[in-house]
Amino acid sequence: MDNKGNVFSRIIRREILADILYQDDLVTAFRDANPRTPVHILIVTNMIIPTVNNVTSENEIILGRLFTVAAKMAKKEKIDTLGYRLIVNCNQHGGQEIYHLHMHMLGGRPLGPMLVF
Repeated sequence: MDNKGNVFSRIIRREILADILYQDDLVTAFRDANPRTPVHILIVTNMIIPTVNNVTSENEIILGRLFTVAAKMAKKEKIDTLGYRLIVNCNQHGGQEIYHLHMHMLGGRPLGPMLVF
């Protein structure tokens, strides 16, 4: 699918209904339609950056905004004190399903170990 038509781009442009919690000129945050935890928010770059491998030094402000918005969302959702997890997947083996850079914010319950070795 053309990146201009990916689901995140369409949510950013408000062509698809989503529970948008935050939006500015760099990033958009919205609730995941299929939450894995009580709080599952996606924070996506408004600019289409397919994967972490496509990030350049010119994207540093956008990447910083992902984290400052994550902190704002955590406080708003009241998960900042007990904690939460931020996940960015990259490519097939990393579990990336939509090739538009995004961060998952997961919280609202104990999450346990990230990976079992």
